[in-house]
Amino acid sequence: MKARELRELSIPELKEKLSQLREELFNLRFQKTIHKLENPMRIRQVKRDIARILTILREKELNIR
Repeated sequence: MKARELRELSIPELKEKLSQLREELFNLRFQKTIHKLENPMRIRQVKRDIARILTILREKELNIR
């Protein structure tokens, strides 16, 4: 996801997306341990998307105050 797209989302939507990505990351790591992971680069993408969302949530939190 692009940061521009994420900034357009509301805080509850971002939190929902964050929980979905964390669940996906858990599943990807599980697949990796049992050697069923088809695309290992997906783990990197998901981790970066999680970091982007956390950064944008923090930005919004600081702008509110």
